Amino acid sequence: MFTRTHQYRFPIPKEHLKYRLVGNHLTIHSHEFAVLEDEQILSIMPNVEELHDSRFPITQLELKEEGNKTAMIITSKMPVNEAGGQIVALTFCVFFFIASLISLYFGHDPIVTITLCAISLAVFLFLFIRLQLGYFDYVRKIQANLKDASEQITTDVRRQLFKHKRA
Repeated sequence: MFTRTHQYRFPIPKEHLKYRLVGNHLTIHSHEFAVLEDEQILSIMPNVEELHDSRFPITQLELKEEGNKTAMIITSKMPVNEAGGQIVALTFCVFFFIASLISLYFGHDPIVTITLCAISLAVFLFLFIRLQLGYFDYVRKIQANLKDASEQITTDVRRQLFKHKRA
């Protein structure tokens, strides 16, 4: 439910992109992240001091070679201990909304219906805003930083290849 996957394509070989991405550092909201290689899959990990903080997404980078192009697949997942609380809150919202519908249909009491619906909506909005400002903000910024870094790498590699072809 909280997993986000994005795919980008770059017109350079996989090894050029991988070689220059590994060891790269990203700074997001004054938190430092590093691109590390682990068995052919690249991971974006927070620095050791921030590793205990579970609010950061678990982000993996997969590079697939497609001819002379490289497909970069970025997958971000919410840590399991964080996702549990979010799922409980969403379940709470759904049950309160169902209770408000049942109250409207059987009870014909508009005050109870409006109260249950308002509680459900308030909790959902709080959860949505919290996720957008926290977890999904990190996901968006990690993806944007990786895309920008990869585009810069592509430009540099093309410039180097063109320089060698001209000489």
